[in-house]
Amino acid sequence: MSKAAPDAPPESDAFAGAPHPRLATRLIGHAAAEAEMLGAYREGRLAHAWLIGGREGVGKATLCWRFARFVLAHPDPDAPAVRAATNLAVASDHPAARQLAALAHPDFALLRREWNPKSKAFFTDIRVDDIRAGLNMFHMSAAFGGWRVAIVDCADELNPNGANALLKVIEEPPPRSLILIVAHRPGQVLATIRSRCRRLLLERLSPAEIGDVVGGLGPPWDATDPKAREAAARRADGSVREALRRLDPEADGVGALIDATIAQLPNADPRAIHKLAEAVSGRAAADAFEALTVALYDWLAARARADVSPAARQAATTIWDKLRAATRETEALNLDRKLHVLAVFEEISARARFL
Repeated sequence: MSKAAPDAPPESDAFAGAPHPRLATRLIGHAAAEAEMLGAYREGRLAHAWLIGGREGVGKATLCWRFARFVLAHPDPDAPAVRAATNLAVASDHPAARQLAALAHPDFALLRREWNPKSKAFFTDIRVDDIRAGLNMFHMSAAFGGWRVAIVDCADELNPNGANALLKVIEEPPPRSLILIVAHRPGQVLATIRSRCRRLLLERLSPAEIGDVVGGLGPPWDATDPKAREAAARRADGSVREALRRLDPEADGVGALIDATIAQLPNADPRAIHKLAEAVSGRAAADAFEALTVALYDWLAARARADVSPAARQAATTIWDKLRAATRETEALNLDRKLHVLAVFEEISARARFL
């Protein structure tokens, strides 16, 4: 697997220290989803917008990039190479593949949270101006006379204005346009966007598949202790990203602390909560803070789906909404993460009798 330029700015849609999904040469798992996309393209029934849902870190972005490469490399669905294809693989030395790897293809746009060099941090959402600039490609003729493709990574980070700007293009798509939307929580995506997309839900990966992905990422991941890699894969709940968090030498056991604290909910030990709040509040703890936020979302979602009372379901939904709003505010205003975490757990504790 090739590497990104070492002096390039950070990318919000990649795990720090791991190759970006656009550089992946393999797709582990999801053979059925890949076959569905290939079949739709080959049979002339390609939807202009796809919503690719599933847990964070299962390979949604990798599949989107793989599909984008294939369509841009083979613009004619009736071409012999397309008719003979058994999957969406494209040789890494193909011109389209090289251009996408360098983010230099004129008929492609990537919509994601961008890096703010002034604050030395990512913007908290995908700005509407970035959406409009990227989607402007669809109002021009394709440079190579084929398809124009955009990847949104991810829909969870669209603000209302950005979502509406995306919706306008989805509602009136130009000919030979393809928009691939990554969504960690597809149920939270704007309903008008969901209704206009072909939806594809990716299942969680098995521990063996996670181990296979991690082993192919190159250093330092392929050099990790095999037993540690196996243990991380078992505890990752189907997510490569979660496995990498657990294997990250800078994480210093935060993943285990998150697991232990979440397992105690809704009545976690106050001492564990304070220790966890300290662990995710440092300047270099952005990934740990994100991991805790995802774990809380997962716990709340599990409570809402469980066979519980309407009051318990309502409590979980209310906390979810408050967590989402508070997390956005904390990141947007660079507020104290420790206070944020303590407030979230206090909110859960206050509603424990319902949960």
